[in-house]
Amino acid sequence: MSISALKTSFIVALVFFTGIATASHAQATKPAPPTPIDEKKVELGGTPWNPQWDQIIEKALPPEMLSSQVPPGVRRFCPRFYEMAETDKRAFWAYFFQALAGAEAGLNPNTSVRHIEPTVAKHDEVRGTPTRSEGLLQLAYADQKRYGCDFNWQVDRALKANDPAKTILQPKNNLECGVKILVNQTIVQHKPLLTRSGYWSTLQPDGPSHRVFAKQMTNPPVTCGLSTKSTIDKSATTKSVQDDANRHQSPQ
Repeated sequence: MSISALKTSFIVALVFFTGIATASHAQATKPAPPTPIDEKKVELGGTPWNPQWDQIIEKALPPEMLSSQVPPGVRRFCPRFYEMAETDKRAFWAYFFQALAGAEAGLNPNTSVRHIEPTVAKHDEVRGTPTRSEGLLQLAYADQKRYGCDFNWQVDRALKANDPAKTILQPKNNLECGVKILVNQTIVQHKPLLTRSGYWSTLQPDGPSHRVFAKQMTNPPVTCGLSTKSTIDKSATTKSVQDDANRHQSPQ
C-alpha cells in the first residue's frame, strides 16, 4: 500500500472513531429526579414532566455550563457540582430547569399568560404588542431576537394562544431557549445564578416567586450531596414517575 493510501486510511479511521466518541459523548444523558410538583401532578391525575425534556436540556448545554465557569451560587442547590461527573452535572441542570418550569408554568407546556400589571407588562418588539409569557419557561417572542431562539411569530400569529403547535410552546424550542438565556446570564455576562437583574422573577432572590422555585429544588440528584427533608424516593426519576402515571391511566 502506498504512503498516500496509508494516510487516507488513517484519516478515515480518525474521523470514524472521532465520530463515535462525539456520538457517545452526546448520548451521555440520564433522567433527572422528579420535583415535588412532578410527583404531585401524578397524585392528582395530571400530566407529569416528560423525561424526553431532560434529554433536550442536557443536549443543549454548552461545555461552559459543565465547567468552573458556572457561578459559585450553584452550590446552594448542588454542593458537589464542581466535583461531579459531566453526566451528573447535566442531570442537575435538567432538574434545575424542571424546577424552573414548575415554578413558572406548573409544568404545563401550553401555558400562555398576558401580563397587565405595569410592573410586569413589557412591550414585545417582535409581536408589536404587550408581552405574553409562554410555554414551560414563560418566554416571549422578543427572545428570538435577543437570544437567537427558534420562535416564529409570523407562523404563530394565526394560531390560538394555547395551541401546542405554536413554535414558542413546543417544549424543545422553549427549553433550548431557556438554556441560552441562562448561559447568557451566567457565562456571557458573568452574573450570579440568582440575581435581581435575572430574566426570571423566580430566580430573583428574596421575592415570593423565588420561594416557589426554591421549594422545587429540594430533590436534586443524589450526587449533588444536598441535605434536604425531601420525602421523595431517591431512586425515582422523571421516567419512573411518568411510568407510574401511565399505569394509573391504563384501563384496569
